[in-house]
Amino acid sequence: MKTTKLLTLGIALVAAISISSCNEKSKAETTTVEKSEPTETVFADETPDYFLLRPEVEKAYGYSHAVKIGNDIKISGAVSMDDEGNPTAVGDFEQQMKNCYADLEKILKHYGCTFDDVVVENIFTTNMPKFLEVAAYRAEIYKNHFPTGSWLGVKELAIPEFMIEIELEVHKTK
Repeated sequence: MKTTKLLTLGIALVAAISISSCNEKSKAETTTVEKSEPTETVFADETPDYFLLRPEVEKAYGYSHAVKIGNDIKISGAVSMDDEGNPTAVGDFEQQMKNCYADLEKILKHYGCTFDDVVVENIFTTNMPKFLEVAAYRAEIYKNHFPTGSWLGVKELAIPEFMIEIELEVHKTK
């Protein structure tokens, strides 16, 4: 008997809350909106603009180093290599990281951007403890704010001598 009364009371309470919630929703939905003149919609240029930092290397491996669409730029992972695609700073983790940022800066400059325009930075490394030792260098790169992103420890990168690879996403406002 007590259980039935509690059950009935519970159902009544849920029904009352539901009705109250519906009434509040109706009030919110009936807000009047003033009409305004139609505005012209402006779309950013959506034609992809491809950039090759090292054309021969990138063609050989089958990728573009950066693609800009509208106000967004996706930048492939930068590694420490020379213009022929050979690894540089072999065995020197910190210098490899600095070489990555130097290449990324060249790409950003090509598009009239800086590291302040970076919204995502993903770092792939074969040696996470070493990266964590030198990660403070990033404060010299990102002077105003750090982007979102991930730091991922990986088994290997494209060439065994590469210890770090950094990819970026950029949003450039006009």
